[in-house]
Amino acid sequence: MEDRSLWQRILDFLALGALAMRRVSGCREGTDSVTFSTAFIALAAKLAKADGMVTRDEVSMFRHIFAIPAHQEQNAARVYNLCRQDVTGFEFYAQQMSNTLGATGAECETRAAVLDGLFHIAMADGEYHPNEAAFLRTVAGIFGLADHVFARLQARHVPCHHDPWAVLGVDPGASAEQRAQARREFLKANHPDQLVARGLSAEMVALADARLAAFNAAYDEVHNLAHPKDRA
Repeated sequence: MEDRSLWQRILDFLALGALAMRRVSGCREGTDSVTFSTAFIALAAKLAKADGMVTRDEVSMFRHIFAIPAHQEQNAARVYNLCRQDVTGFEFYAQQMSNTLGATGAECETRAAVLDGLFHIAMADGEYHPNEAAFLRTVAGIFGLADHVFARLQARHVPCHHDPWAVLGVDPGASAEQRAQARREFLKANHPDQLVARGLSAEMVALADARLAAFNAAYDEVHNLAHPKDRA
């Protein structure tokens, strides 16, 4: 019953419109979680539309991220189709999501995890359209994420922007000790217990496996590029 309630509340919430969303946000138990879910779904759908065409791969990635139960396919489709009609208004949903999060270090990591999920959707069809890049950069700005965080995610997901140093979040030529420290911090921030404690859904926690795989690949790449005396 819980997942049906969530989807129905999301549909009801969308139907209220932007003004009503502002008025009710935070006024009843569970509203923040619904606001967060609604905003994430809206951003995912509008991002898929940013390049002018919603592809099957992008829809499949959306379904993967949200792990929609079979009996909720119709409700999920109604929500997604409602939001993907056009890109207009995505900034509002990004701000709604940002408003549900604070500004602590852990919550900044949550914002980065959300942007990571959006990058997954943008790259689901194998292309990085300029409109998608602009969309994601705008969302990053609304989230208050630093430029290096955006660069790290872009380097992780977009082949033409690939930079293993950026993926690790260290300067080119960083020492073995600095790389090891970055790895410890990454593993701590992306530990499943930490992600659950920050309130991320099971689907978002699952995406941490992909982040870990990309980080480890970049770590190995940098290790092979490093001078023998400076290998971790």
